Amino acid sequence: MAKKLDKVEVVTVGVGWTGGIIAAELAKAGYQVLGLERGKETSLDDYNQIKDELKYNPRNEMMNDLSDATLTFRNNFDTEALPIRDNGNLRIGKDTGGGGSHWAAQYHRYFPYDYEIYSKTVERYGKDKIPEGMTIQDWGITYDEIEPYYDKFEKMAGISGEEDPFGPQRSNPYPTPPMKDVPITKMFKKAAKNLGYHPLTLASATLSESYENPDGQRINACQYCAFCYSHGCQFGAKSDPIITVIPTAQETNNFELRTNANVTRILYEDGKAKGVLYTDTRTGEEFEQPADVVVMTSYTFNNVRLLLLSEIGTPYNPKTGEGVIGKNFCDHHVADGASNAVGFFNEKKFNLYMGAGGLGAIFYDLAADNFDHSDVDFIHGGVARITQGGSGAISHNPVPKGTPTWGREFKEKSLFYANRMLNVNFMFAVMPYRDNYLDLDPNYTDRSGDPLIRVTFDFKDQEHNLLKYGRDVCADVMKEMGADIIEPSEDVDHISGSFIFQHSSGGAIMGSSPETSAVNNYSQMWDVDNLFVVGASAFPHFSSANPTGTVGAMAYRAAEGIEEFLKNGGGQLVEAKDAKANT
Repeated sequence: MAKKLDKVEVVTVGVGWTGGIIAAELAKAGYQVLGLERGKETSLDDYNQIKDELKYNPRNEMMNDLSDATLTFRNNFDTEALPIRDNGNLRIGKDTGGGGSHWAAQYHRYFPYDYEIYSKTVERYGKDKIPEGMTIQDWGITYDEIEPYYDKFEKMAGISGEEDPFGPQRSNPYPTPPMKDVPITKMFKKAAKNLGYHPLTLASATLSESYENPDGQRINACQYCAFCYSHGCQFGAKSDPIITVIPTAQETNNFELRTNANVTRILYEDGKAKGVLYTDTRTGEEFEQPADVVVMTSYTFNNVRLLLLSEIGTPYNPKTGEGVIGKNFCDHHVADGASNAVGFFNEKKFNLYMGAGGLGAIFYDLAADNFDHSDVDFIHGGVARITQGGSGAISHNPVPKGTPTWGREFKEKSLFYANRMLNVNFMFAVMPYRDNYLDLDPNYTDRSGDPLIRVTFDFKDQEHNLLKYGRDVCADVMKEMGADIIEPSEDVDHISGSFIFQHSSGGAIMGSSPETSAVNNYSQMWDVDNLFVVGASAFPHFSSANPTGTVGAMAYRAAEGIEEFLKNGGGQLVEAKDAKANT
């Protein structure tokens, strides 16, 4: 029988960016917050001298153990879902900081179009522009309403960047200047300008200079050492929950971090969350942790899985379109560089082994609804970018197509092109569909006997058309950059079965009506007013760029809502509106 513990005011399920932001803001306001983290506590000492590509990239030291805590995946109803066991296909961070410790630290805001995508698409192009089965919907919040929270996240994280001529309106400049321009970003910018685009330096949470945030936490200047993606930063130069929001919460003495605590259920009774049930991963002992407010702050998959396991909310039924828990799953990544152009240079050589996860250049001319889509066969768009994250001595071994995979020619060309290959990539938006969703797998369980989350997901014509469009843009830029050999990505008409789940969203989506969404625009459950579900699980679709900035903004807004909820003694923070058709 589970041991019942003393009640706390707020408990978070996970302590990464979202859990850390919730903890910091509420602890500063004087509330007692408990953070439950399945992994162990980490600090900068754990990352000292970690320049070990083998340990942290191929061997995935910072990633989840997929022998147990994994998911199952299928493309459609007619195929059997099987467990993912390879971290190359599922990259979920473990320990405190989560994905906020191993991220590449590229930063973006979503566009006003994203937040009102259904209304704005219909207004400009008519309902016929939306394909049958696509379930886009407005988010129940506007860009202007979320903008102050983007600003708050950027000031906390010290984001380095410059003004984007195609970007949404900002209330303040970035807190720190953009990162360095290097030869490849200069080439990309010149080529993009020649083609009529408006390139700029990629905004980054690897900082261009030392910075002290409003909470008094210090973030150091980037050393361009190249060990960012899949690594923690030994210099404390990458904005990370373990050097920002988590210590801010701890310094208040109102926050307790409890590690090795795997939450298995949200305790729910009479329309209220009563707390959580968790297991000590070292001893197997179960604990019941009562709380006035429960905040789910783990990754998309675990947020949705816990709702389904706890039987909170109505599970989504793809055949009828009814229900909301599991609806509108999207994912941003696909294997093999689905929309890009690789260029090999015979006369130019670059120092590709230096860099940073957020070092690069980008243009947003083709994102959101920044251009007229009347004559293209997709909605939304993408961003073209080049990055210099730092090539790995083990994993970076580029040769042009047609080169033998062994022998003298392979060795000669791999040595020659090691510092002569560049990649222009197109990050693309992913739309939701009626038959892309999350549910509990009927066949596979974890070692405790609980069903794994099952992903049913595939790209449609929308994504294939957009990928081809982006690939051609990348090839044009690479040609303008002067590459001697240009290799655009292969035919993208039939991509399926090889997804890399890393930027995953949906399943507990945000909206203005409980009929079509799980949470309101404060991330508060419509069905359970003292339960908040924070993270990319709230995204009704996935925009064209990385999600962390938007996740952080939503977390700050949720923290504000939870504080208001506690002050007022409960109740819904947002009035529900009538549901509107979204297809």
